[in-house]
Amino acid sequence: MLLTSMNFLETARKAAHAGGAILISSLNTIQASSIKTKQQSDYVTHVDLASEKAIIEIITAAFPDHIIMAEETGQTKAVSEYRWIIDPLDGTTNYIHGYPVSAVSIALERGGEIILGVVYDPFRDEMFWAEKGSGSFLNDRKITVSSASNLEPCLIATGFPFKKKHALDVYLKAFSNIFQHVSGMRRAGAAAIDLAYVACGRFDGFWESLLKPWDMAAGTIIVREAGGKITDFNNTDKFFETQTVVATNGYIHNALLALIQDAYQ
Repeated sequence: MLLTSMNFLETARKAAHAGGAILISSLNTIQASSIKTKQQSDYVTHVDLASEKAIIEIITAAFPDHIIMAEETGQTKAVSEYRWIIDPLDGTTNYIHGYPVSAVSIALERGGEIILGVVYDPFRDEMFWAEKGSGSFLNDRKITVSSASNLEPCLIATGFPFKKKHALDVYLKAFSNIFQHVSGMRRAGAAAIDLAYVACGRFDGFWESLLKPWDMAAGTIIVREAGGKITDFNNTDKFFETQTVVATNGYIHNALLALIQDAYQ
């Protein structure tokens, strides 16, 4: 059977809804005894695992030969040009505390290039999605990045280096550099949502370090298809390798990146 992008998108959206339904139904049910620590300040719960299981079942039923890279279960050994990159619960710490800022993030990569991304916030029933060459959407409405052309009026999002707190000093220098030049800063605790908010203009820019591919894979194409720009701290496309990301509306990218580089040099 000839596979089309519509097959991919329908599958991704169906899987995201399934994972999101588990997040909704299980909110405020986390017991301390059921929380497992992967590393410092990095947790996994039965909800992460249940959401991931539901997502993978839907994708593998549709595309059994595709590679799956998921945050909790790792990468399958299939041989394919297609790879699904899945975060079943982005914002686990938020979720544990009943703070409803979490999302399901699903991306599809073909030959090393992200061609589709879905970020679903079940608490607001907001599904951000994009396919290569087709634009970005929030539910059924096309979205674009903001039009801010200088930093002064901008609202910038970020994420703390919570997994490696020894990196706090350089992070705080970058934070200070940026804070002095913008209207405000926000830290919501879910990188997938931060990227989606850049795409729809709620944020003018976002930056963070120590991210994994599943944290940002879907968000990268959603930002780009909305007219934005996304690079790593070195101004390259190697953000999966460097684990750093700067996403903006494009107009302020160089200015924001310069302030970050000043600190991280």
